[in-house]
Amino acid sequence: MFDTLGLICMIWWYLMLFHPLHADFQCMESGAQESPITNVSVDWRQMELSWESSRNFSEYKCTIVDSDMERIPIEAYTPLCSFREELQKPLHKGVFFNIEVPNTNISKQCSFLPGGMNGSAIENFSCVIYNIFLMNCTWQAGRDAPADTQYFLYWRESRDEEEMECELYIKDENFRNTGCIFQNVSIGSEEAYFLVNGSSKDSLIQFYDEYIDLYKIEILTAPLNVTADCPRGSADCIITWHPPLTSQQEDPGCFRYEISIQNKDKPKEEKKLLHVSNERYEFQDYNEKKRYTLKIRARGNNCLLSSNWGEWSEPIEFGEGKDYFIFVILFLIALGTISITILLYCLFKRCCSFKKLFPPIPQPRDKFKALTDEDIQTEYVNLPTKRHAEEITTIEE
Repeated sequence: MFDTLGLICMIWWYLMLFHPLHADFQCMESGAQESPITNVSVDWRQMELSWESSRNFSEYKCTIVDSDMERIPIEAYTPLCSFREELQKPLHKGVFFNIEVPNTNISKQCSFLPGGMNGSAIENFSCVIYNIFLMNCTWQAGRDAPADTQYFLYWRESRDEEEMECELYIKDENFRNTGCIFQNVSIGSEEAYFLVNGSSKDSLIQFYDEYIDLYKIEILTAPLNVTADCPRGSADCIITWHPPLTSQQEDPGCFRYEISIQNKDKPKEEKKLLHVSNERYEFQDYNEKKRYTLKIRARGNNCLLSSNWGEWSEPIEFGEGKDYFIFVILFLIALGTISITILLYCLFKRCCSFKKLFPPIPQPRDKFKALTDEDIQTEYVNLPTKRHAEEITTIEE
């Protein structure tokens, strides 16, 4: 025999709380005899299981069985079991309830089984908090979801908070919601509840839900005011910083830091990664003739802070390092000298003749040197010749 009224109450509550979910809430008798326990209903917001009883019993025992078959027994002295603290498991895998009266055979079993098309629920759901107050949640469409499936995200930061739908969806190329951006997120001690359901014209879409400790998904910001005080002539260098900003005030002892120090002149050398728990470190291998690069990041340490390493601080440099200034000056002087020399050479070659500026010096003739045949012939040809005038006299008879 099914508890129809309980099913109606369950569906109505989800219609009021979230976008309609597709699930069956059914109750059955444990034996052939009709149970005095009737009208079983669940308030998922308050996490309470309630019922009516036609007989007065002084004690009840409720047992919750989750999808991992973990049994959570709860004792009750009224027709109401509160599992506010005990059950923080997702419902999309199904939950079973058992109500019984001790020392009798009276009991009733109820089940909450999600409905919808298999493979239509979202996959790979994840969230991350960054920049203290911002949160991104992303997911992928179900592998068998119809093409027109659209998804919607609802969440609440704690059980006492009101449920909210995503205000800024992230969409893919088909305008399907695949993520959400949240602003002004505060991190509390309770787990936040997320629920993503969907709708389609072709079939019912399975929902997906999850509880998440928000502090575990936070990416811590970088430590602040990182400085390195290195007195001249000292073999030590004092490094100090401030804890990263968080959405809630945390004791300084809640952080653990990782310090990266690297020789800038030899970047291929292995970095020195040091782990400390306070905001001060004494670097004893300091050499003032070297130049170092320093950065620091943080993670939680036994507090409500993420155990994952956060963002690195902006690198800072300390140490004098090698004096490259004199080498730069000498290089510029040499380069200038070569450039001026080449320029002057080009100008002289273009505008002046080296033979005019520097004419060749005549060499004296060697009179003692024997004359060659060519020289004798040349001398003979150049000898002066005498010219004679010939007179002709004509005699007439």
